[in-house]
Amino acid sequence: METETYLKAKADLCREHDYIDPALYGKYNVKRGLRDLNGNGVLAGLTNISQITASEMVNGVQEPRDGKLWYRGYLINTLVDGLGDDLGYEKIAYLLLMGELPDEAEEKAFKELIGASRDLKPNFVRDVIMKAPTQDVMNTMTRSILTLASYDDNCADISLENVLRQSIQLIAQFPLLAVYSYHAYNSYVNGESMYIHKPDPELSTAENLLKLLRPDQSYTPFEAKVLDTALILHMEHGGGNNSSFTTRVVSSSGADTYSVIAAAMCSLKGPRHGGANIKTMAMMDDIRAHVSDYADKEEVGAYLTKILDKEAFDHQGLIYGMGHAVYSLSDPRERIFKGFVQQLAKEKGREQEMTLYQNVEDEATRLIASKRRIYKGVSANIDFYSGFVYDMLGIPRELYTAIFACARIVGWSAHRIEELNSQSKIIRPAYKSIMERREE
Repeated sequence: METETYLKAKADLCREHDYIDPALYGKYNVKRGLRDLNGNGVLAGLTNISQITASEMVNGVQEPRDGKLWYRGYLINTLVDGLGDDLGYEKIAYLLLMGELPDEAEEKAFKELIGASRDLKPNFVRDVIMKAPTQDVMNTMTRSILTLASYDDNCADISLENVLRQSIQLIAQFPLLAVYSYHAYNSYVNGESMYIHKPDPELSTAENLLKLLRPDQSYTPFEAKVLDTALILHMEHGGGNNSSFTTRVVSSSGADTYSVIAAAMCSLKGPRHGGANIKTMAMMDDIRAHVSDYADKEEVGAYLTKILDKEAFDHQGLIYGMGHAVYSLSDPRERIFKGFVQQLAKEKGREQEMTLYQNVEDEATRLIASKRRIYKGVSANIDFYSGFVYDMLGIPRELYTAIFACARIVGWSAHRIEELNSQSKIIRPAYKSIMERREE
């Protein structure tokens, strides 16, 4: 029997025996996806790192409210506003890792440590990153992360001092792993020139990302500020998101840091998680191709209706970048970021596209509310605009999720440290068996 025929037959067998009737989840009161019927996450742990709120109890009823996000007790709006024109990735990373904002001397020392750690072992790029390059930069990065364990003599040591060292090292190295992985793919697969620039220990994470990516290594201060803000806003989002929970689960088993972060990377890359901004960009490409007047809300709304009715785009009935598992009336990250998006669009001469994005946001909010039963309200999330920003910065789509990882590595590290410091049990939820016994 041919392999293809065999696999098709066996796949049909799997479909028969591995299908579970959705009604059984209600019968046994199983919180599918670890969420209740209202979309609220099942309480699985405690954290002191961040908090998300999107509702308020009023007279015994949970009422939707504008979303709020705190890092270590500080509202994200306050943290971003407090930076002014300064770049703040490293400062906010210190806050999430250490639990408090650094003073001037501590911030300087932390930045110096990050800068000193922003390198790779001799020949690592040639022997690891350039081997079997692929369009999937996240896969290449994950392979590189696991290989880094081979260069660490204390790989398996899970003392907090050692884990903190490994975390800072990975935070510093992620931009290199991301950009070098892309350049290897772009050269070997696309036939383009390869640029392997050295990082500058004096520059910030955002500045180094742009320097490493661009052939001429140049960027404007505002471009760096926009990317820095994007990194800060993506840095952390509670312990319940898929990749942070993965970090907690694998950490609870006693695994080493490289294995934990590799697992988190595999979680993040999924289109339902960190890959969402790529899906949004694909949708916006489709809308551009079918809407002639970006300023015509009626035309925009008509095409969005076709998308919702599964008559257009990917026929899934979803407007990507709209709605969130937790936020209802607004995503605070989107509201902060939008001001930078508008300013960058003006600087890059892409105000027409910004008009289209605004109209899609307005019409999608209205249409989803009228066509869907949304109990908590719907609004644009940060992924709606992040892809547009990366495009304006000249960042290729292959790097979008990797840029997300360069931010979220900080949150993962903070959750790993908290898990190791606070918990002693392996995370092991239960699954109810509905198997039919064939013998006793």
